[in-house]
Amino acid sequence: MMFLARRTVPGRIKVISSVTVAALGLLFATLAYGTAAAREGLRVIGHDAGPQVVATAGLYLGLSDMDAQVANALLLGDRRQDALARYERRRAEVGSALLQAHTLAGADAAERRTIASVLEGLGRYERLAAEALLLSTLDTSGSPESGDRALATYRQATDLMTRELLPQAYNLTLESGTIVRHAYEEGHSTVVTVRLIALLCGALALGCLVWLQIFLARRFRRVFGLALMAASLATAACGIAGAVIMEREAASLATAKRDSFDSVLTLARARAISNSLHADQSRYLLDGVRADTYQHTFFDKSQSLVYVTAKNLPDYQRAVVSLKDGRFLGMLEGRDVTTAWQRFQQSDRSLRAQSGASAIATLTGPVRSAFDAYDATLVRLADQHRATFARAIADGEGGLSGLWTLIPAGIAVIAGGVLAGVWPRLKEYR
Repeated sequence: MMFLARRTVPGRIKVISSVTVAALGLLFATLAYGTAAAREGLRVIGHDAGPQVVATAGLYLGLSDMDAQVANALLLGDRRQDALARYERRRAEVGSALLQAHTLAGADAAERRTIASVLEGLGRYERLAAEALLLSTLDTSGSPESGDRALATYRQATDLMTRELLPQAYNLTLESGTIVRHAYEEGHSTVVTVRLIALLCGALALGCLVWLQIFLARRFRRVFGLALMAASLATAACGIAGAVIMEREAASLATAKRDSFDSVLTLARARAISNSLHADQSRYLLDGVRADTYQHTFFDKSQSLVYVTAKNLPDYQRAVVSLKDGRFLGMLEGRDVTTAWQRFQQSDRSLRAQSGASAIATLTGPVRSAFDAYDATLVRLADQHRATFARAIADGEGGLSGLWTLIPAGIAVIAGGVLAGVWPRLKEYR
């Protein structure tokens, strides 16, 4: 009986209409699912784990600079006021970064434990740093033993920083970065798939509507109905618009993650490593026993930022001068950064050719100026990528708002058109 009913004209109309409605339902359900996936990806990258990654990268920078300023204060003696002021500023920034990271961690127990461990280690570091600074002050007052004790205490502090605090801060960045990567890969893959399905479902629904109009026109010997034509046009518009919006969402996710966020994070790490190797210059002058070690770590960190083939630091600095086009292996990018890096390395080469008071004067003068200029180029480049990141997130979220307007409007127009085109024909068989 069911088969016979489908062979009648009303039965055929109902079957074609049902297939059309099913295709349209799948189209809009797919678009809704793709919208939710894109929104979640943008939320994680733009407002959740993404900002947490940047905050923890800033934490690494702040911690490394705190240790650098302690070294500068010990090295400069009674001219340490600027170093101590910068130490206090970085200390406040580290506190804010830890608070932000704790807030963004939410219910993630592993990240909360890591943050708590950093806080505990930071307290120990501050006590050691304060003791080293106090002992160095006593040394300027005439105690011959306090200078060695101050240096020994600073060694404990800097070892705590480099072996515990900085690795923990870096782990926080890696954990949040993994969340961002997974959110991007899942969101981008879903959106690309949804775009293809939306095109297929739209084509199927449009084909069914055209089939329905042809059937009705032939069976009832009438021209095409305006209602079904409007529904067909609306279906085509919804399918194309949905696919276009999904394509734009995929592009926004890619721009936010690959072209912006990754660059911002890389530059944040580069700044932290750069600040750490700049601190190695102070440690190199401060601690003669470990001078060779600090020179070697300076060389290793330089290679991670701008890699050139070299066996030691003098070879590296000679090779860096020959860089011309701003293309090289490492974390840095751009001609301006290359030029600033070359000037900084040249100033370091001059520093290591001196000793005593002249070396300290070079560190606080030409070397500091060259480093500040280099760091400023990194900041400008990061700001450019950060602006691109913000625009990509805003564009993606704006596109999703448009899609949420399109879906209910499309449903209403298409449903009304199909009903208006089919119902009068079915009434003729009552």
